[in-house]
Amino acid sequence: MSEQPAELTSAQVEDYLRKHPEFFHEHLNLLEHMSIPHPTGSAVSLISKQLELFRSRHHDMENQLTALIEIARDNDTSLNRMHKLTLALLDATTLEEAVANLDTVLSEYFLIDFVAVRIIKHNPDTALSNLFIEPDSKDLEPFANELAGNQPKCGRPTMAQARVLFGESAFEVKSCAIIPMAFTELEGILAIGSREEGRFHYSMGNLFLNQMSEIIGTRLITLLQERNP
Repeated sequence: MSEQPAELTSAQVEDYLRKHPEFFHEHLNLLEHMSIPHPTGSAVSLISKQLELFRSRHHDMENQLTALIEIARDNDTSLNRMHKLTLALLDATTLEEAVANLDTVLSEYFLIDFVAVRIIKHNPDTALSNLFIEPDSKDLEPFANELAGNQPKCGRPTMAQARVLFGESAFEVKSCAIIPMAFTELEGILAIGSREEGRFHYSMGNLFLNQMSEIIGTRLITLLQERNP
């Protein structure tokens, strides 16, 4: 077994620094972590004050850099998820496939528990009845504010909203984003829900939610036109 090196004594350190007076010129970064007294009594020397300011600025810059890296990492993750969403929708050739692919990609890549799409349009096809809401349906009344404001709303849905959107799972949804889709060729609602109360909160930004709505709405418009040429 190799012997552990003996710790240096303060006398050895002092002797080394005497023999190498240029040491701190070559290792200025060490000064940030050292406390060096100055023979000024209770007064603070200018050198000490400058060093203190330098340390403070350095730590602030480190914190800012860390925050920027985190933002960049979050943005990369969001862009990758939106790319997956776009590919999944482009891969769909029917409305049924689009809804199925949407549910899969939002669950696997966005980690979303509940997904609902409702197109406000008369639908004679009973096979897709869950996808459509009649324009004069009472089911639209709980969404009057969201549709009028045409802006995503995040938070806990009302029970009336949750029942229309998520059916039997309504009681499980603790927070959700209700995103109106208002296009010339399409009007509807996109909703994404979570079992976590804080997942979608009122102070969330709308940028990615609006982009998600535009991507989904654009693909649904194309598929609707192909379905009813």
